[in-house]
Amino acid sequence: MRYLLSLFVLCGLFAPLQMLNADMGDDELLKFVRVSHEGTERYGILSLGQVRMLDRIYLDPDTEFTGEIVPFEEVTLLTPVKPGKVIGVALNYASHGGSSGKDIGLFSKLPSSIIPHEATIIPPRGSSGVHYEGEMVLVMARKASKVSEADALDHVFGVTIGNDVTDREIGTGGFSIIRGKGSDTFGPLGPWIVRGLTYDNLALSTKVNGKTVQKTRTSKAINKAARLVSYISQYITLERGDVIYTGTSGTTQAMKTGDVVEVFLEGVGTLRNTVGAPAK
Repeated sequence: MRYLLSLFVLCGLFAPLQMLNADMGDDELLKFVRVSHEGTERYGILSLGQVRMLDRIYLDPDTEFTGEIVPFEEVTLLTPVKPGKVIGVALNYASHGGSSGKDIGLFSKLPSSIIPHEATIIPPRGSSGVHYEGEMVLVMARKASKVSEADALDHVFGVTIGNDVTDREIGTGGFSIIRGKGSDTFGPLGPWIVRGLTYDNLALSTKVNGKTVQKTRTSKAINKAARLVSYISQYITLERGDVIYTGTSGTTQAMKTGDVVEVFLEGVGTLRNTVGAPAK
């Protein structure tokens, strides 16, 4: 991979970007963020409560540090990427009705469904059947078309957290799935990206108002990360910044106005969103 920085100053590290992984540098993990700072969209690396600003998106091989260091409390988190494609994996955990097989069930959420950490989920007008689905999300580093399973993870930048919000009243069959899965605010994503984790063995859980409602490990996924990327790329060209919601576990329940939904992924942190009143 070619992610090189000409300025290698980050907490005393002297290393190319591809080597800035989860276990390097600080007592806490390096977090790749997209933020709003003084009204401008910026990219950076969050560590020890400070954002080291980059001159462009960290997915660009020519990215450099600007030398600016901004306290975290002075920025507003945005979604870590702005994906062109949002691919979802259906029934990827046996506890959620999945089973192994040659084919993998796929669907697409719309980029307009994506919202950041702490944003509000707004159910469609009249809906009372909007469910949470906590998931690990893969973020693509570069173009992947018809890649092998052995090479697939070379195309992944890292992972973040997603909530595949689903309206079960609308449903996910036939021509309903684009509304049931892709409505506005149905794709919470964030709060940041972490590299260098063992994607196929992370704790994943969801809480609603502090009560655990989903709990699993990504090792229990039927189709692991490399197979998902390889399989999808046989049909759909994945581009830099595209994301893959890798499936949810267990049973899910409808959320209600005022609920606080927190999805935790080991090594990354917690994605938190509140449910608002249905649209009028």
